[in-house]
Amino acid sequence: MNTEKDFAPLTSNIVRALNDKLYEKRKVAALEIEKLVREFVAQNNIGQIKHVIQILSQEFALSQHPHSRKGGLIGLAACSIALGKDSGLYLKELIEPVLTCFNDADSRLRYYACEALYNIVKVARGSVLPHFNVLFNGLSKLAADPDPNVKSGSELLDRLLKDIVTESSKFDLVAFVPLLRERIYSNNQYARQFIISWILVLECVPDINLLDYLPEILDGLFQILGDNSKEIRKMCETVLIEFLKEIKKNPSSVKFAEMANILVIHCQASDDLIQLTAMTWMREFIQLAGRVMLPYSSGILTAVLPCLSYDDRKKSIKEVVNVCNQTLMKLILPEDDSDHVRQTTLPHHDGITYESGSGCKNSSDLSDTSLDLSTSNNNGACVTIECPLETLDLDGIVLVLDRHLHDTVTGMMTRIAILKWLYHLYIKTPRKMFWHTDSLFPMLLKTLSDESDEVILKDLEVLAEIASSPAGQTEGDDSSEIIGHQNNQTELHIPISASTPMNSSRTRTFECSPSTPTMNSYFFKFMINLLKQFNNEKSLLEIRGPFIIRQLCLLLNAENIFHSMAEILLWEEDLKFASTMVQTLNSILLTSTELFQLRNQLKDLRTTESCNLFCSLYRSWCHNPVATVSLCFLTQNYKHAYDLIQKFGDLEVTIDFLTEVDKLVQLIECPIFTYLRLQLLDVENNPYLIKALYGLLMLLPQSKAFQLLSQRLQCVPNPELMQNTPNEKTTTSNRQVPSEINYNELLQHFEKVQNKHLEIRHQRAGRNDQMERKFPL
Repeated sequence: MNTEKDFAPLTSNIVRALNDKLYEKRKVAALEIEKLVREFVAQNNIGQIKHVIQILSQEFALSQHPHSRKGGLIGLAACSIALGKDSGLYLKELIEPVLTCFNDADSRLRYYACEALYNIVKVARGSVLPHFNVLFNGLSKLAADPDPNVKSGSELLDRLLKDIVTESSKFDLVAFVPLLRERIYSNNQYARQFIISWILVLECVPDINLLDYLPEILDGLFQILGDNSKEIRKMCETVLIEFLKEIKKNPSSVKFAEMANILVIHCQASDDLIQLTAMTWMREFIQLAGRVMLPYSSGILTAVLPCLSYDDRKKSIKEVVNVCNQTLMKLILPEDDSDHVRQTTLPHHDGITYESGSGCKNSSDLSDTSLDLSTSNNNGACVTIECPLETLDLDGIVLVLDRHLHDTVTGMMTRIAILKWLYHLYIKTPRKMFWHTDSLFPMLLKTLSDESDEVILKDLEVLAEIASSPAGQTEGDDSSEIIGHQNNQTELHIPISASTPMNSSRTRTFECSPSTPTMNSYFFKFMINLLKQFNNEKSLLEIRGPFIIRQLCLLLNAENIFHSMAEILLWEEDLKFASTMVQTLNSILLTSTELFQLRNQLKDLRTTESCNLFCSLYRSWCHNPVATVSLCFLTQNYKHAYDLIQKFGDLEVTIDFLTEVDKLVQLIECPIFTYLRLQLLDVENNPYLIKALYGLLMLLPQSKAFQLLSQRLQCVPNPELMQNTPNEKTTTSNRQVPSEINYNELLQHFEKVQNKHLEIRHQRAGRNDQMERKFPL
């Protein structure tokens, strides 16, 4: 530096000492500067004061020579000390050159800059607050300084600045938040630690309401929560806990909607701590804000659903997620099915519900409408949350549920939760949900092949609700067009009985087709697609078929199910499948406790409806001869059963056929046919029953079933009565033959169906022979 240059009012000795490499000499020069500036202050010579500061700043602190810069820094600090309380008038000129030195390559010089700024701030105290942002920006850089001495000096300055902010009421939070939002995304650990420490301080200052600006920094806080340093993670976790406590105390001032999507993002984090913390916040948001969170339901479900399948290693996350899921589901109400926006109500802790606000006619009104949400804080006191009217994002929710249900890696508990959601939506918003039924239906049917029984049960509940909801009824629906044929049988009226499952909130009607006029239009479609799926997936029918049908009989009306399936199977072109399906349905009909009432209805055939049902079942049961006989046994049509068995001589007797006869014999010994066995005591009035059983005996080879039936028939009293066939006049049964049933026509139908089966078997056998000749072994 040119020492000959005029630096007045600084003397040449002061200038020479400021440029010296020794700290002691520079310190002596600083004391002389302090004395000089005090004289100017006493004289109120502002011009000279500014001139001294300018010289120290421009000629020394910003000099190219390192010793000159060090001299300039200590000189500026001396000026500040000399100015005392008046230093606030010159802070801009004092601070700026010091902050410039924070970027110096020399660590010693950075340390001296930190020391100088400490002295300046210590003197100015609250006067530095208008310059807080530049100070904070400089300190945030020093916090990450690699030199430990610089870092130590910055920590002293940091503590001083925090003390000033804490004791002052003039801190400009509005101006500070943009800088905080920018700096909070730093990846440096020390810078993160610096940021978190400041947020903790500001959060503890009563006059500073950082909660209003939480949406600005929440994302950054969750970023810091994933830091590799345990200490930083713990500090950040503490900050978030304090914020959450404040939210619970003052929900009226919380901007829930602005933070909802931030939480959704971090609820999907791979880091367990971040995910658990975000989920905990989400749980509190849903409970405190209520229906304000509904527009974000699809995002929340995207985050929540996969977590429901977590194992015990993430038990804490799973528990919080379960609460989130259940609480969110409860927010959906029947009013969401209308086109109007519902008044928002939130329950008070004492059980009273507060309501305010009003609905609007369309969504365009939402932007200008505000609503008071009544809720309660931890003390049970009612608080009011100002927020816009919100509506349910049903389309988004259904899209998320459908996507997760399609995902092959979705866990079992997640699939169950999805189906619970769909069921809940069909209960609460059936009208709007039926807009999505056509897109959901194929996947719901596919889910019946799931490996979990619990998933299948929930899936059946959803399908049953779809099939029975009045909202699914379409005008002019004709099931006969679906199967391509119009059934000319008498319509079957299904009475609603005590055993029929009913929805608690409404009377459920059953309507599926012209034959069962009390189900909606989706019922018959469901039955058709279910049978089609059984046909395409033989293992599903074999392993889960009876289970599925039995559960449907509990959820819906068993008579409707059997009637509709019989109607569909009547026109089934795959005769082998039709026979297998009839065998399955017959086994369910005869053995399932769920069908006790239906068996009793068929047992006596006392009503026109029961006769029509018998005829409907019979026509499809003809696909399986043994099932047809068992149906006749069930309905006590013994003469017709005997007539059918006589026709068996014309059928092709196969191993499968004999196996079915064997099973029928075993079934006759079961409690279901107790009445049939007791009727064997009345030989005179039941000769055809005995003859039918003897017919079965003659069909069987010498086997255990043969011995079992033979022993049963040996117990029939007065066997000599069987030697002569009593004529029709002397045989009078206590049971009247239903006039509605044309048994000759039914027998002809049986022969016709069995001839088709025989023809198909022969065609199949012929094709097999051709293949064997074409490709000999």
